[in-house]
Amino acid sequence: MVKSNNNYDAIVIGGGPAGLAEAYALKAADKNVAVIENYQWGGTCPNRGCDPKKMLLSGVQARDRIEQLQGKGFSEIPWVNWSEIETFKETYTNKIPKGSRDGIVSAGITAIDGEPKFISSDQVEVNDEVYQANNFVIATGQRPSRLNIAGNENLLTSTDFMNLKSMPKKITFIGAGYIAFELATIASSTGAEVHIVHHNDRPLKEFDKSYVDELVEQLQRRGIQFHFNIDTNAIKKSTNGYTLKANNFSLDSDLIVGATGRIPNVENLALDKANVKFDNKGIQTNGYLQTTNPKIYAIGDVLDKVAPKLTPVAGFEARYVASVIIGSQSHEIAYPATPTLVYGGPELAKVGISAVEARKNPDDYQIVDQDLTKWFTYYRTGEHVAKAKVIFDKDRQIVGATILSNEADEVINYLTIAINKKMKYDEIENTIFGYPTPASDLEYLL
Repeated sequence: MVKSNNNYDAIVIGGGPAGLAEAYALKAADKNVAVIENYQWGGTCPNRGCDPKKMLLSGVQARDRIEQLQGKGFSEIPWVNWSEIETFKETYTNKIPKGSRDGIVSAGITAIDGEPKFISSDQVEVNDEVYQANNFVIATGQRPSRLNIAGNENLLTSTDFMNLKSMPKKITFIGAGYIAFELATIASSTGAEVHIVHHNDRPLKEFDKSYVDELVEQLQRRGIQFHFNIDTNAIKKSTNGYTLKANNFSLDSDLIVGATGRIPNVENLALDKANVKFDNKGIQTNGYLQTTNPKIYAIGDVLDKVAPKLTPVAGFEARYVASVIIGSQSHEIAYPATPTLVYGGPELAKVGISAVEARKNPDDYQIVDQDLTKWFTYYRTGEHVAKAKVIFDKDRQIVGATILSNEADEVINYLTIAINKKMKYDEIENTIFGYPTPASDLEYLL
């Protein structure tokens, strides 16, 4: 029999950014809420994902600034000291699990540690105890996938890379998505010999090809070696390290990292007992983020969705679902234009309509493609390349952009605001920004 104190208005499964945002939003509406976490409070982003990665990239960015100004005030280009910057990263990540758990408890939210399994449409079991709720919100996220090849136990994951205590002399990344590009950029800045192996010749396929080609060229300039059209079929351990094997190809490395995508954390939830459908892409939901069981919602990276699987998107979904549960929202979710970034060296960012889409409808869109490398913003810091491709509709409203530069993250955010606010060129032109800054360049970008 279910204990009365184990009844909740809502139970959130997953204590990462999505789940915590959901719990706080529901608690703010005076709901009785519990959160279940089976691994690490705080989730992927602050513990082993975007936040610690950005801390490691701070060393890359500092080194790049010096390299770009070599002969213009600097002569020596230091390597990033991996052990020091990894220790710096841990001053942040070590606080996350306890801080995340303590935060919800202090807010009056119940924290439950353990592995949850559904036993019915409205009950879960954790540590041999049953919990019941009017609504559940699944926010269990994703984890790195493993290639189904011989010796895959010899592959490191992105999480393993983040926790390395020393950087090897030679490291290989399998895959050419944003994770591989970013981790390869970090490793190369420590002086390691870095290789990227990919099964076809089209990395970062969601991004503009011409800009991806330029990014690859810039990473090659850093010393990163690319091996395209290589279908890895085995990883063999040797006396001195590991060997990546493929047909007519072999590559020895001290360590090999698999960066071939991520998979949803669903298989241990016993979702069949709750009548929730899912596949290898994630949990299926309707326009209200309800699963096939209307009492159960899903948010964040565990979703099978078109929207980018990013931390800010997860937070957006959490707030939306909270509003549905409390009854203040009756419309299906509508995602705003959302920027996606690759923190390489340089950065690559995109938002909204792509050039490929625009070219299919030339009467509806105009593409403005500019090389910004000699513009003052980039010239003053000696950037090797800076480019921008902006898409307008027939009314001169900004609808999409791709940016390649060291300031791409900042510029894409400005353009995201412009897209979501449906701003036209003259509105940007007549806004006075601080000068000289990337923002003050906007009127010339468009």
